[in-house]
Amino acid sequence: MTSQPSLGSYQNLLLPLFLLFCFGGAFFTYYKPSVSWIICSNVPVSTHEVCTDECLKILTANFTQNITALNHTVEKQLQPVTKAAVTDENIILLIWNWPFGFRFDVKACSPQFGIEGCQITDDRSQYDKAHGVMFHHRDIGGDFSGLLNRPRPPYQKWVWMNMESPDNSGRRAEVDNAFNLTSNYRRDSDVWVPYGRLVEVSEKEKTFQIPTKDKIVCWIVSNWNPNFKRVKYFTELSKHIKVEAYGRHFNRYIGSEDYNKILSSCKFYLSFENSIHKDYFTEKLFNPMDVGTVPVVLGPPRENYEEVIPSDSFIHVDDFKSPQELAEHLRYMDQNQEAYERYFTWRQYFTALGSPFGLEHACRSCEHIKNNKAYRVFKNLNKWYWG
Repeated sequence: MTSQPSLGSYQNLLLPLFLLFCFGGAFFTYYKPSVSWIICSNVPVSTHEVCTDECLKILTANFTQNITALNHTVEKQLQPVTKAAVTDENIILLIWNWPFGFRFDVKACSPQFGIEGCQITDDRSQYDKAHGVMFHHRDIGGDFSGLLNRPRPPYQKWVWMNMESPDNSGRRAEVDNAFNLTSNYRRDSDVWVPYGRLVEVSEKEKTFQIPTKDKIVCWIVSNWNPNFKRVKYFTELSKHIKVEAYGRHFNRYIGSEDYNKILSSCKFYLSFENSIHKDYFTEKLFNPMDVGTVPVVLGPPRENYEEVIPSDSFIHVDDFKSPQELAEHLRYMDQNQEAYERYFTWRQYFTALGSPFGLEHACRSCEHIKNNKAYRVFKNLNKWYWG
């Protein structure tokens, strides 16, 4: 009778087989040969120890791709999800009186000038918290003297704002030693805000064309005073050349909707300032430059103008011995288109831009206070501005 194998012998055989199976699984799971057959599968090789040049190229390419992918992953992880918020405390600028009663958008600093972290308000209850208080010179009232006796936070800066010339601004003794900063058209003010400026032209504006002209010389005037130098010069100039004059004095009123249309239709515009002071060139200069008309200026010396606009973009009355000589030059330019067009060479590179009244002063002042927190007092404002 043949004997049957016992259950114990099977168990002795299964145990080594199970251990061998586990070892094999672990070996193929963790063992990685120095040469991947998968990578080189398209390349004929004679042995596993030697890889051909082609195989090395593929290995190098695969390694580079892996490193690039890794770098891309790390860069994505390092990039912020959103723009970081401004961490500094917002600067509060209090408008004590709206300049000439003109209100502007107090939230426009960021979209218009790229200035962040400014909170502009006219809420006087914020006085004790305000980092700055802006006063418009022409709107300083009787409450100013009382305000001088009111406790002022040590860090708070008062800003004196004025865009009128000294001749059109009354002196006030109480402003001396009261302010920390000035915001004015003068380039030596703390916060310089000119009436306009030339800025780099955009691609769209490079296609500028001189508007159609049907007038030689124009002048639009609202403030007529026979004692002004500009009025005396106009009176003499008009004896030698026709000047299309508009305004209350001439009973030729112009609405805002017609202003640019008339201005651009003139070859030359009399950009005559009502008073003559350093750096005092107003919208009378920048408006005609903006719409494509050559300004004929009467104001500070030519050298002062040339610090802000190209020398060949305007005509200065001081370039001529008399109004009659200027009239002859204007008539010559009217008959010589090529020479006239040279006044617009600058338009290939720049365009004229006006400054938003009040708004830019507030935004620039806020920015200045944010960036300059050191102690500062402006002494003798009357002497600085009125001499």
